[in-house]
Amino acid sequence: MKLSSYKRFGMGVSLLALLLFAAVVPAAEYQPQVGQEGKDVIWVPTPQALVEKMLDMAKVTPKDYVIDLGSGDGRTVITAAKRGSKALGIEYNPDMVELSKRNAAKEGVSDKASFIKADLFESDFSQAQVITMFLLPDINLRLRPKILDLKPGTRIVSNSFTMGEWTAEDTQKVTEGCASYCTAYLWIVPAKVEGTWQLPQGELTLKQSFQMLTGSLKTGDRVVQITDGKMNGEQISFTAGGTTYRGRVSGNTIEGPIPWKATRAK
Repeated sequence: MKLSSYKRFGMGVSLLALLLFAAVVPAAEYQPQVGQEGKDVIWVPTPQALVEKMLDMAKVTPKDYVIDLGSGDGRTVITAAKRGSKALGIEYNPDMVELSKRNAAKEGVSDKASFIKADLFESDFSQAQVITMFLLPDINLRLRPKILDLKPGTRIVSNSFTMGEWTAEDTQKVTEGCASYCTAYLWIVPAKVEGTWQLPQGELTLKQSFQMLTGSLKTGDRVVQITDGKMNGEQISFTAGGTTYRGRVSGNTIEGPIPWKATRAK
């Protein structure tokens, strides 16, 4: 009986010791694994050298609000915050969100870098001046209509994957400090100008395919085709009848320095 009591006492002490040990030793922090499954993509981190390149291409400044779609471990958001920008990461995996918050705290940028657990297709990123992403081509295409509805001039930068027939404004590769997924693409959301515009000297008809423009300028009985038509955010440029027109689109008005002015007719 005494031996049995000692055994029970010893087991109780051992259990108590284990509970005390568990209470004082923190659980291991979550560590993501390259290639792990996510909601729409597997997780592969963007090489830091390419993160820097992407932000360079977008000409990120402290005045910009940067949103990273599918922010993973938070490195792009944290890097933007270190440049003085306010930045937000949208990530579906809650463990990744908490990891990103810890990483931001370690880097001392929690005041500028924030993260939320959310679905990209249900999120509002209309306030961003810069969008960064490392998603798959089909996800890019699904997001493209929403991106094209953003404010003209919004800069979009993608790691490795394109926007289909929407041609990038700039493409750059990183050769140092990057072994895979080393290409960055930049787009600038164009103002929507397709339609008919009235000028004092005639009628301007524009057809638009993303940032590229075609169309014609009618003056009296004379119709000339426009060439080199292009949008760069709110900035429009084209050549018609030997004259190059440049201007800024603001709602239903285009004004340029020639000076010239056009008003949307339909």
